Amino acid sequence: MKELWTDGSASPNPGPGGFAVIEVLDGVGRPAVLGSERNSTNIRMEGLAMIAAIKYANGEECEIHSDSEFWINVLTKWASNWKKNGWKKKTGEIKNSELVKELYGLYESNPVKLVWVRGHVGTTLNEMADEWANKARKGVTL
Repeated sequence: MKELWTDGSASPNPGPGGFAVIEVLDGVGRPAVLGSERNSTNIRMEGLAMIAAIKYANGEECEIHSDSEFWINVLTKWASNWKKNGWKKKTGEIKNSELVKELYGLYESNPVKLVWVRGHVGTTLNEMADEWANKARKGVTL
């Protein structure tokens, strides 16, 4: 099973954004995918990181570690009802609906396990994902 760690960053928020996917091989993390947008938000970058991680896994079983409680809740609690209701919430529009739809489609059709981790508490691979997301935001590529 692929072990992947994701994070996203925008600074200021909204502003330039970046995301990173870290792959763990033989216990060592390394950046696998980086991406950026000129004008974005933290939430968008976190979602794009998860999309990139699932695509990177390319159908293989994967475990994605993320500090984005929001996106994990979207995938595990909310999106199925939004989909049943024609991609609408009771309270109105779904922000970033194109990302929600793409990510949920990938989540439904791939063997993905999501693991929430508390951010910014010194967890090595989460800090690495954060560091590389910030590098991507500043224009670093692989």
